[in-house]
Amino acid sequence: MSFDLSVWALPDGATPADVRVAVEQCRAGRHTDRHPDPRVVGFYRAITATYPDRPSRPDTPWEVAPLHAAGDHVEMNLFPTCTDQVLLDIERLAGEHGLMLFDAQDGSVYPPPTRAAAG
Repeated sequence: MSFDLSVWALPDGATPADVRVAVEQCRAGRHTDRHPDPRVVGFYRAITATYPDRPSRPDTPWEVAPLHAAGDHVEMNLFPTCTDQVLLDIERLAGEHGLMLFDAQDGSVYPPPTRAAAG
């Protein structure tokens, strides 16, 4: 069973409830038809530069590859045995790109570390 995280580019002031609504819409197959948010593009490029998702390889943390990327989010299905460094890199990059982090295991939503420190 994979360990699932996603990062979300929502408007300033978005709440954890807003992220959960967006996750449910994605799971229902409803995606917004919008140009990719630059924050999502930057995150995707950064995370896949370190942990490539194409082509699918056995030496990456991704249980499902390529990653599910949409205009407002990236979903990552990780092997439960991936190293803590992968999770730290995801959290750091989410913060650097101003993205909210959703943990599918328990429904937790984390603001970017920089936003959490400022608030």
